[in-house]
Amino acid sequence: MGSVELVRVREAGVVQARVLRVVFSDGVVRELDFAPCQDGLFALLRDDEVFRAVAVDPVAGTVSFPGGIDLDPDVLRGVAEAASPQQPVLVREYRVEHSA
Repeated sequence: MGSVELVRVREAGVVQARVLRVVFSDGVVRELDFAPCQDGLFALLRDDEVFRAVAVDPVAGTVSFPGGIDLDPDVLRGVAEAASPQQPVLVREYRVEHSA
C-alpha cells in the first residue's frame, strides 16, 4: 500500500494589500485575497503589520500570522472545505515547473 503525500505550503508572501501568493509543494501557486476575511480571528489581518508578518511553519507546512492565525494548507489549496464561512478569494492560480 503506497503512502499519500500531503500537499503543504512551501512559500508565502505578500503580493499587495491583503493578497498573498502561496506556493504549494506540488508546484501550484495561488494568489488569494484576504480582504473579505474581516471578523473574529481574521480581524487581525486588517493590520498591515500583522499581514506582512506572514510565515510558513516549516514542520506543519501551514501559513501562519501573529496572533495565533494558522491556515490549513488543504483549504488554501482548494481541496478541503473550511470550517469558517470567511474565505479568501482566489485571484489567480498557476503551476510552476521546476527544472532538474
